[in-house]
Amino acid sequence: MAGSGVRLDDGQRRDWLRLIRTENVGPRAFRNLVNRFGGARAALEALPSLARRGGSLIPPRIPSPAEAEDEIAALARLNGRFIAIGEPDYPPPLRAIDDPPPLIAIRGRAELLTEPTVAIVGSRNASGAGRTMTARLARGLGEAGWVVASGLARGIDTTAHEASLASGTIAVVAGGHDRPYPRENEALQARIAEQGIVLSEMPMGWEARARDFPRRNRLVSGLSLGVVVVEAAERSGSLITARMAGEQGREVFAVPGSPLDPRAGGTNALIKQGAALVTDIADIIDVLRPLVGRMEPPGGTHEDGDAADYSEPADDARGRILALLGPSPVGLDELVVLSGRPAGEVQVVLLELELAGRLERHPGNAVSLI
Repeated sequence: MAGSGVRLDDGQRRDWLRLIRTENVGPRAFRNLVNRFGGARAALEALPSLARRGGSLIPPRIPSPAEAEDEIAALARLNGRFIAIGEPDYPPPLRAIDDPPPLIAIRGRAELLTEPTVAIVGSRNASGAGRTMTARLARGLGEAGWVVASGLARGIDTTAHEASLASGTIAVVAGGHDRPYPRENEALQARIAEQGIVLSEMPMGWEARARDFPRRNRLVSGLSLGVVVVEAAERSGSLITARMAGEQGREVFAVPGSPLDPRAGGTNALIKQGAALVTDIADIIDVLRPLVGRMEPPGGTHEDGDAADYSEPADDARGRILALLGPSPVGLDELVVLSGRPAGEVQVVLLELELAGRLERHPGNAVSLI
């Protein structure tokens, strides 16, 4: 079992990497598979039959052991390594979100991952005032013993990283470690990899795409006890990070701005919606200090332990569950009630559909058919 303080051996880490890199296997499916079968290796062996039961005529592509070893070696050549959920240096707040990555690829000072962290995000097209405020907040938080996380984008993110580089910063990237983005921050990313932490859940060689940035944003907020938005237009990726922070139970802070500046439209709207107004670091620290050490992760992911109770549904029960699914999202609890079947049986059907590429997961533990 990969519980708190337990490290995977090399073979287990390779199997975990193969499983999370398998087609149609995301963090939730990974957790369900490993917990159901008691380990990644047994889950890998079961994948083809599960996908077939979910309606797929072609089994999902599973990376070979050699491919997994090659990725581990490629990361090591960049002085990086993989950390599994439940290992001692996996960030506790990240472990507590609904869909934590089972493996994170990191370069840099791993000890920063267990320090209290605040995210600072904002506009790529930042104003001079926004950059000045960001630098002031990031430096002040660092001096007070907080690590600053952000997404390595241009603008506010860049300023937050630069101002907290000496004290401790975490850059979460949307692509592989060997594919810096944006290119203008390649040198900054290299400095962070030496003095701070660069973190990714994506494979080596992965070029960041538009749909990868919301996925990255959930890690920026998930690593942190709170998210500070300095500048953001009313339609902004920073607001996605703020929304995810709220869904993850994190505190949301916003720096107010002029109503005449469109870059303040989103932050001012956040304050109207209940975000804490920030004018100095005390506004952040006073709220977050009582939360340090209080975030309890949910049940972990089992490895080489007893399989969890995922009951195999009979054909009529499987049909009843399938009939309740459609293009509109429906919650897991609702499926259990409407189908009259145990949660374990419902999870099995959803897992089979997901592996067959027929299921989409939504926030709030909801699912829909594709």
